Amino acid sequence: MRILIVEDEPQLARHLRAALTRHGHTVEVEGQGDAALKLALTRQHDLILLDINLPALDGREILRQIRATHAPTLVMMLTARGEVGDRIKGLAAGADDYLGKPFAMDELIARVEALARRGAPAAGTVLEVSDLRMSVPQREVTRGGALITLSPREFDLLQVLMQEPGRTFARSELSRLVWQGECADESRTVDMFILRLRKKIDAGARPPLIHTLRAVGYTIRSPEAPPNPPCSSLS
Repeated sequence: MRILIVEDEPQLARHLRAALTRHGHTVEVEGQGDAALKLALTRQHDLILLDINLPALDGREILRQIRATHAPTLVMMLTARGEVGDRIKGLAAGADDYLGKPFAMDELIARVEALARRGAPAAGTVLEVSDLRMSVPQREVTRGGALITLSPREFDLLQVLMQEPGRTFARSELSRLVWQGECADESRTVDMFILRLRKKIDAGARPPLIHTLRAVGYTIRSPEAPPNPPCSSLS
């Protein structure tokens, strides 16, 4: 991934650059908030590691301006403010993940790799399953041409399913990909959001697209597609 580190502590920034470079990422570093915003808005990055307390411009304001452009860049907040309330504020402002300082480098790398699997969509990405259509950059979903309004979490969950139609995702995997460990009761939360999606996407006389594979998980597929058999392990 192309990663921008926005961090004004030089030693931490060097450690982050070295660790991420060792894992195959292309990394640039900026410690000033105003300069970092200019880089974020003029260069393409897959992920921004963004500190909150920065010289010249606050990290939350940088995040706000990035999100105002509807850019699909993933953002992980890095900050000494590790209380639950601060994490909630950061996530509500549009951050994709939040890691409080001090943190273990192994955990940061694991979170970065989880975000990489989720992936920042390329410009112009359109996902389709039957008559369900998702324009990822515009974060717009339609079925049969009718606009469907989704919350940010509902959109992210649907995007994961639509990226691999026919594949069955376990609840734990969906929780990891969409909530990045912020979900305390992962099974109940995933079930609740799947129910919301079904009410919006499969409402009325439309043939259902979201399916449950009992004791395995959830999948999305067109009505014409046969169900994939569940994976079995050798004993």
